[in-house]
Amino acid sequence: MTQRGPSPAHRHRGGTTRPPGPSSAAAAARPDVRSVSTTTRTGKDTMPNRRAALASLAGAVSLALTLSACGGETSESSSESGTIGIAMPTRASERWLTDGKSVVEDLEDKGYKTELLYGEDNPQTQVKQIEKLIKQGVDALIIAAIDNKSLNGALEQAAAAEIPVISYDRLILGTRNVDYYVSFDNEQVGRLQARHIIEKLGLEDGKGPFNIELFAGSPDDNNTKFFFDGAMHLLQPYLDNKQLVVRSGQTEMDKITTLRWDGPTAQKRMTQVLSQSYRSQRVDAVLSPYDGISIGVLTALKAAGYGTAAKPLPIITGQDAELASVKSIIAGDQSQTVFKDLRQLAGRAANMADDILNGETPELNNRRAYKNGVKAVPAYLLQPISVDKSNYEYVLAASDLYTEEELK
Repeated sequence: MTQRGPSPAHRHRGGTTRPPGPSSAAAAARPDVRSVSTTTRTGKDTMPNRRAALASLAGAVSLALTLSACGGETSESSSESGTIGIAMPTRASERWLTDGKSVVEDLEDKGYKTELLYGEDNPQTQVKQIEKLIKQGVDALIIAAIDNKSLNGALEQAAAAEIPVISYDRLILGTRNVDYYVSFDNEQVGRLQARHIIEKLGLEDGKGPFNIELFAGSPDDNNTKFFFDGAMHLLQPYLDNKQLVVRSGQTEMDKITTLRWDGPTAQKRMTQVLSQSYRSQRVDAVLSPYDGISIGVLTALKAAGYGTAAKPLPIITGQDAELASVKSIIAGDQSQTVFKDLRQLAGRAANMADDILNGETPELNNRRAYKNGVKAVPAYLLQPISVDKSNYEYVLAASDLYTEEELK
């Protein structure tokens, strides 16, 4: 029997077969989250009532299907597919192309129609796109925000239309009108980056002092703080005891953030730092939160003469295992990246949307840590993996992310 998504009229679909989920051991370690309150609408407790009605409808549909099966007949659902609106930040980043493609595939595998829009890193464009999706009557929204504080008005419209909202990878701030959050353990991302620097420099063995420069992500992305805080939790003791020295003096967030995670912006800043603070010194490590930033930093370093036997490249971290950075790691330039299987993230978001529209509470593993200034948004967090030259073949081959031909 062909599985279909919910019709706009009743926003319900039963009988979904999901992709393989986490291992039973991992599932057993998770807390029971079925009792989580799902009250998220503006000033109203509408979602629980709506979901209760959906659950009742699900029971009726299930009974009807059972009776049909007892009669020895199966039939294809006659309901039209429901539509999920997906708002992604930009096509300019490889990772967001992967996210968009994967979310669409997972939802379409479940029988849903999709409407995928990219805001091209323009917050107002994304607001207009989301408002358009709401007017079209989509059944749910999956949003990776460009500016996580600019969507409040649009999400009020979603709340009025009783359209559930899933915040995808970037937590939307300052609103009650976001139902769930799906991402990776973002502090762990920063810890993995810091751990790589600590190990490669031998800081735990007392080596040093070493010069380090710090880069952070976009100031309008809530994840920026989590990445940086995770890294600094491990690096700060070595800054305090002078094993690590930031010669530029740029350690405050307003100095080290990189608007829109833009590589050329990072390149420009790194060029300035090198010319002002490293005329007679050498930088030994760069904390970079994202592969695109890492490539920009590398470009500036090579232009300044780094990458030779006399002046080797510093340790440079990254995130997302983008193809250009994986090739850079293989070549011995970038030192490390953090692999986050975006296909798993997409699958988790698709499952969340499917559960919501079936009147069920999605599987969660974090209810308190991700506060958006108005509420703690119930979340599911996936685990990242550190990747360097020693393990890229195993990690990326096991994930089937790239082919051998692509990595040449």
